[in-house]
Amino acid sequence: MSKNKRNKKLECRMIYILILVVNYSFAEKIDSLNVDKKPNILFISVDDLNDFPFFAGVYPDAITPNIDKLAQSGISFENAHTQYPMCGPSRSSVMSGLYPSKIPGKERIKDEKLSEYANEYGTKLLHQYFADYGYKTLAVGKLCHYHVPKGSVNESGGRGSFDAGVGRLKRNYANPKTNTDWAVVDKDDKEFPDYQSADWVINKLNQKHEEPFMLMVGFLRPHVPWYVTQKWYDLYDVNKIKLPKYKKDDLDDVPEISKLVNRQVYMPTTDWAIENNQWRNIMHAYLASTSFVDAQVGRVLDALKKSEYNENTIIVLWSDHGYHLGEKNVFQKHTLWERSSHVPLIFSGPGIPKGSRNKQPVGLIDVYPTLVELSGIPVNIKNDGHSLLPLINNSVSEWPFDTFTMYKKGNYAIQSDRYRYIRYNDGAEELYDHKNDKDEWKNLVGKKKFEEVRKILSLKLDSMKFKDSEEW
Repeated sequence: MSKNKRNKKLECRMIYILILVVNYSFAEKIDSLNVDKKPNILFISVDDLNDFPFFAGVYPDAITPNIDKLAQSGISFENAHTQYPMCGPSRSSVMSGLYPSKIPGKERIKDEKLSEYANEYGTKLLHQYFADYGYKTLAVGKLCHYHVPKGSVNESGGRGSFDAGVGRLKRNYANPKTNTDWAVVDKDDKEFPDYQSADWVINKLNQKHEEPFMLMVGFLRPHVPWYVTQKWYDLYDVNKIKLPKYKKDDLDDVPEISKLVNRQVYMPTTDWAIENNQWRNIMHAYLASTSFVDAQVGRVLDALKKSEYNENTIIVLWSDHGYHLGEKNVFQKHTLWERSSHVPLIFSGPGIPKGSRNKQPVGLIDVYPTLVELSGIPVNIKNDGHSLLPLINNSVSEWPFDTFTMYKKGNYAIQSDRYRYIRYNDGAEELYDHKNDKDEWKNLVGKKKFEEVRKILSLKLDSMKFKDSEEW
């Protein structure tokens, strides 16, 4: 081993040690407080929300004042990614603290099975782990693939229907295999499941709780079908909405397997949307749905602020994956490109710096261990992720971790602070330099200048020794 490599290895070890020391000190500090004053947790999941909220600085037109305000009250992770670009596997990873590859394909969408597989790895789902340390657990909406395993929380508000009780209207993209549809629904907002979920949370925040609580809410919008009332559409002028960037020959330099793995044939394409003059309508519906759910987040946050729990509650808001809205010729999740994995991730609450941002690569798999340490309860050594406390506290100058995304069998992506590397099950590769090509239009595999980067990221992926899971 060369001297430079030995020095680099030693440097990484020192960083790991520093992280452990910082985390232990923070947890010890919290634990030294009155045990009855352990922080409450408000856990907010938003389905299919990509990085469009205004605070993220990626897209200019989204009207999301409440999520923006939350970001200003805490820390936002600007380079956060899902571990699987699909609802069920992503959520199974967040809630179990395990990589999706550890849970067999079809079982990832079965809430009851998820607890069993966590137990097989000697761990528990997030809320069950907190319950073991005296937390009262309450849940409403979509948290695992459907809700939460039956009987796993102290109080449950159930989960509503994606179509808001109006059925599948199929007014627009009339493919029977897709839920992609959008429409103004002639109903009152109060009839929508997300509004009702917010009501349920508000009611719980107005109650007296003797124990510290973990209050979890999973909002359904902006998941398809994009059905909301007229008032949310009226926030936007459809003719002035900015369209995402689209390059018709974008995929000319990717391997053939990429076009197969990263494409759901039953979902709309950008070419279809352009030919049928529907792109702006799709964007309009997605933005309207996003603003609707932002308002529900705001109702919950307002209730917390007015409650007796405001000063002692940690808030985390996250989305299970990103969503293409025309980029790379698709309207879908289900890809290994950055648009499909990039998600909002915000932490706020006591001790968390306000209005801070972090650009290090992190994953949703880091949510579980971060909440554990923020709460001062014992670390769960079975967690595959890493506590983000050193980044929240700005106590380390370097972050030695990259984040990983997987999709179907044997296909993986690794996101570093600058690069994204993708490798498929046949060995084909893609490499993108996000510093100069955020849109991922130029595949750098085969470029001599970037060969060393490709090798390093490939070796890092190999070092994870992921076991190829069954295709979902």
